[in-house]
Amino acid sequence: MELNGRVVVVTGGTRGVGAGIARSFLTAGAEVVVCARRPPREPVAANGRRAAYTPVDLRDPAAVREFLDAVGERHGRLDCLVNNAGGTPYRLLGEGGAERHARVVELNLVAPMTASLAAYPWLRESRGSVVMVGSVSGTRPSPGTAAYGAAKAGLENLARSMAVEWAPEVRVNSLVLGMVRTELAHLHYGDEAGVAAVGATVPLGRLAEPSDVGEAAVFLASGRAGYVSGASLLVHGGGERPAFLDAATVNKES
Repeated sequence: MELNGRVVVVTGGTRGVGAGIARSFLTAGAEVVVCARRPPREPVAANGRRAAYTPVDLRDPAAVREFLDAVGERHGRLDCLVNNAGGTPYRLLGEGGAERHARVVELNLVAPMTASLAAYPWLRESRGSVVMVGSVSGTRPSPGTAAYGAAKAGLENLARSMAVEWAPEVRVNSLVLGMVRTELAHLHYGDEAGVAAVGATVPLGRLAEPSDVGEAAVFLASGRAGYVSGASLLVHGGGERPAFLDAATVNKES
């Protein structure tokens, strides 16, 4: 398979998008290690193969360095770090103090930088890559999740700077995600009718599946993307239809 013998770490890889990414790498033949603060309810597996799990608090730099060094020493290499861990509750800026918003930035921007720096010596040796998991929230206004959007905007810029500083040994790219259907989709979009209604606003007519994100991550980590670095790959189903098109009173389709 395409990534036989490669070793991949997926942060936050125990559920949702992260688990989908881990499964895609397993299917591609890689040895996969996932980390999160809590273990998965069931092992992350695909094609009869399982990802190894290690508990890590990504906001603890010493623990992150220990974890990534342990992976490198156990396997003798590290080929790809996927910085997927992140997220945020819905909170308007005026409803929380700066400290609460700062914790969102810490998880979504500082933690990926911490992990990338810890992985860098191993990735440099293997001429590997980093894949940042970003969001369209970092490219447009993000009311209710402003700190998250700001962190994701910073993450994309961080990836571009890393791509320049760490070339030619390490490639660094970003996936910019739109809406993804996970086991927590109901918290964001409601019941099945809500999910379908939201999916209908996407040009491709549906929300992304975690496997869609996983396949894109495998591409960026593979030799097929050997000349791709500092890039942002949009995985958003065509984006969002501009609201003014529906509000305008002219040029309506019959």
